[in-house]
Amino acid sequence: MLSIDKDRPSPAWIASLRERFPTERELDRVLTRRMHRRSGPAYTPVSLQTLVEGVESLIRAHYPADFTLSGARWLTGGASKLQMAFVLDWVPAGGKRERTPMVLRMEPSESLVESSRLREFQLIRAISGTVPVPQVYWCDEEGRHLPYPALVYGFATGVAKPSNTHSNVSGMGATLPPELRAKLAPQFVDYLAKIHTFDFTKADLTAFDVPASGTQCAEWGINFWSRVFEEDCDEDVPLFRIAAGWLKRNMPKLEKPGIVHGDYRVGNFLFTEHDSRISAWLDWELGRIGDYHQDLAWVASSAYYQYDRDGTLLLNGLMTQPAFLEAYEQASGNRVNGKTFHWYKVYNCFLVTALTLGTGFRIAKNGKTHQDVLVTWLSGVGYLLMDEMRALIEGAP
Repeated sequence: MLSIDKDRPSPAWIASLRERFPTERELDRVLTRRMHRRSGPAYTPVSLQTLVEGVESLIRAHYPADFTLSGARWLTGGASKLQMAFVLDWVPAGGKRERTPMVLRMEPSESLVESSRLREFQLIRAISGTVPVPQVYWCDEEGRHLPYPALVYGFATGVAKPSNTHSNVSGMGATLPPELRAKLAPQFVDYLAKIHTFDFTKADLTAFDVPASGTQCAEWGINFWSRVFEEDCDEDVPLFRIAAGWLKRNMPKLEKPGIVHGDYRVGNFLFTEHDSRISAWLDWELGRIGDYHQDLAWVASSAYYQYDRDGTLLLNGLMTQPAFLEAYEQASGNRVNGKTFHWYKVYNCFLVTALTLGTGFRIAKNGKTHQDVLVTWLSGVGYLLMDEMRALIEGAP
């Protein structure tokens, strides 16, 4: 058996992976680009001045009038992307001069989640007006103006958790008091229903492929995460191989393609504390056209369990699973298929295993990210969810 140097992948090996794991065209392009640049230097801190100059270059390429960029500062949070807040003094098309708070969202050298800024840009723009999202302005999908691919969107007001509480990394363990849960839970369900029933066929989503009827949606997903794991993991994990085989043998048929957020959970929405209204849904980088059961199963992930004072298990700290699924069916008109829901619970554990034990390990080892300590910590979550994946497969209906 030939030894593969995954830090310096050969063109022949990259080509073999593309052939073994066919998936959506844009996602194939993103993974292939990552592999071709993998042997490059480790991540080095980027100065705010460099980012300001890159954003100014990006804006000048699309906006002909004068503008001024000020107040640049780093934004914290997230295990995947670099973010900078700033204020743009400009005149929007057909408007008057204003000072608009904006955010630059940019990849590091390599990311925990390798994704497409163009897909994220198109999806946020398409769903705007259906659910609250930041307004998107410009996209540098190839990193022509900035060090890495990036997009610019409006700064959204609100908080991700109550100011008087705490949570672990990425929203895990967020504690929501009963009075806040009562207000947020109906909105949480309603917006998910609106995303899943949105007519994507009328939107400009050229960076997305629509899966054919049948099992292509499930197959694309298995192939993508199998390829990520093959590219990144330095040790064989037999349970991952077993799970891949189980997922392939039990692929559900896609009955109703629609927009899937891919990371729909507490921590990825902002709300205004004075009225407890959800003000923005964030982090659309894993969005796809697929099966709504994927989002439902993600909401039900044990990583986001929380317990009420009486010991009741709450999904995302908001509501019980039966209450969530019943409310979702009423709001969306979609029926929840128990076997498909279970399959996507296994699938979601599968993808998190690929991310944490594969990508997270490699980018931390090679110093490719600004969050090397965090992604190393997340590897521990991968083992917990891998054990959940084992239990789910053993208990499959």
